[in-house]
Amino acid sequence: MTSRASIFLSRTVPPAGRALLEPEFSIREWTGDGFITREALLQGVVGANALIVHPPDRVDKLVLDAAGSQLKVISTMSVGLEHIDIAECRRRGIAVGYTPGVLTETTAELTLALLLATSRRIKEGFKAVEKGMVGWQNGHWLCGKQINGCTVGIVGLGRIGLAVAKRLQPFGVAKFLYSGHSEKPGGTEIGATFVSFDELLRNSDFVVACCSMNEENKGLFNKDAFSKMKSDAIFINSSRGVLVNQEDLYDALKSGQIMAAGLDVTSPEPLPVDHQLKTLDNCVIFPHLGSATTDTRNVMAVTAAKNAIAGFKGQTLPSPVPL
Repeated sequence: MTSRASIFLSRTVPPAGRALLEPEFSIREWTGDGFITREALLQGVVGANALIVHPPDRVDKLVLDAAGSQLKVISTMSVGLEHIDIAECRRRGIAVGYTPGVLTETTAELTLALLLATSRRIKEGFKAVEKGMVGWQNGHWLCGKQINGCTVGIVGLGRIGLAVAKRLQPFGVAKFLYSGHSEKPGGTEIGATFVSFDELLRNSDFVVACCSMNEENKGLFNKDAFSKMKSDAIFINSSRGVLVNQEDLYDALKSGQIMAAGLDVTSPEPLPVDHQLKTLDNCVIFPHLGSATTDTRNVMAVTAAKNAIAGFKGQTLPSPVPL
């Protein structure tokens, strides 16, 4: 009898995906608290025929060497790929799959939640209730910013950016602006105007980062960018933490250069408990909840499992990383 193929999971996979994996593989997995440690990852991959990983699990040459030449496929439960050395995988003939398109709706919903939480000062409202609502009789107490009649600037009008805009339309947004490398068909769909990044910053009441991460836009939202925004503008980031210079964001929020910020992503994740952004009432930080619904996580798990199974069998992956 031949032994079963082995798959290593760097985190427990939701039930719908696991049900597909169990008939195909002998499963080994990390079950510890928090993200898998580097040491555990290097030990866990040894002898595996397939891997299912997640950001920020760093899959580089050392991990591939530790796994061995029998490794055929790496499947990540994410859209982002910055944690995987794609070039090295291709050099070794290892297939790589990911989960595009699955996160669009839930991430757009979460982005809207961030926008509402910051504009209506929900964080401050919770604190006020706990402290007895001192000052609520004042007519200007905790007045926020309404979406109706405003201009929303979306940096990166891809699937998620477009889904965010469509959810905002019923709120009575006066104008949508978007920036990026080129005009998008979706812009016409929502009546948005394609502008330069600087023009978007200068004219938007809400600046929403929905762009993918690459070497060009690391730290895109920095001191210079925040200085061009309106003093009552709100910045939202549900894309990648490394898009933002967090020290510059802190200064912009602390000084009142911009009104508020809502973040679902940071760098690093999680932020240290004593990080200065956490001290600000006008900064709302979510713990990367973009894809955190039961339905979406199960769909992601199924996609990741199907990628792993197909890659091990030498078949075309359902969702391969583009060449």
